[in-house]
Amino acid sequence: MSKRLEDFIEMNRDQFDDLEPSADLWAKIEQHLPAHHAELKIREAKTFSLGFVMRVAAAVIVVMGIGFATYLHSQRKQGVDLAAINPIYAQQQVEYTSMIESQRTELKSIAKTDPQLYQEFSTEIAKMDSTYNKLKSELPTSPNQERILHAMIRNLQIQTEVLNQQLNVIEQFNKMKEDQKNETKSI
Repeated sequence: MSKRLEDFIEMNRDQFDDLEPSADLWAKIEQHLPAHHAELKIREAKTFSLGFVMRVAAAVIVVMGIGFATYLHSQRKQGVDLAAINPIYAQQQVEYTSMIESQRTELKSIAKTDPQLYQEFSTEIAKMDSTYNKLKSELPTSPNQERILHAMIRNLQIQTEVLNQQLNVIEQFNKMKEDQKNETKSI
């Protein structure tokens, strides 16, 4: 039976396909729908209006602002007063940190003349600096803050020693270059 139906439809397809709904059919259907449907349609149109988008954007900005303020507040709380732990260590930390900064600035002067040597020296210092930063992050939650602070100071001492050695190597290297230039000029 289904085969006969399919054959019938195939044979009369042109007669079935010639009828299409008119363009205003949906408008006629909407006229017969209850008024409640029209209100829903108007609400849906308002949902994505500019005012709605602006309210959502304002709410997002307020939430992000509150989150950022909370983050900043928590960061300030995590800061530890080193002088309260040990005033001598706090003073040493400041001294070593400033010494390291000046040594690093001096070390950067060779970056242009010998970038490979500078890269090797920077890699060593970066390893020690990451250890220092790890200790610094552990400091606020450590039960023995003075011990962590002492380890941080020791790390800074080692960094200054290594930087001094690196600067001495650079100085000797430059002196050797200068001596070689003078020898070649005298020949």
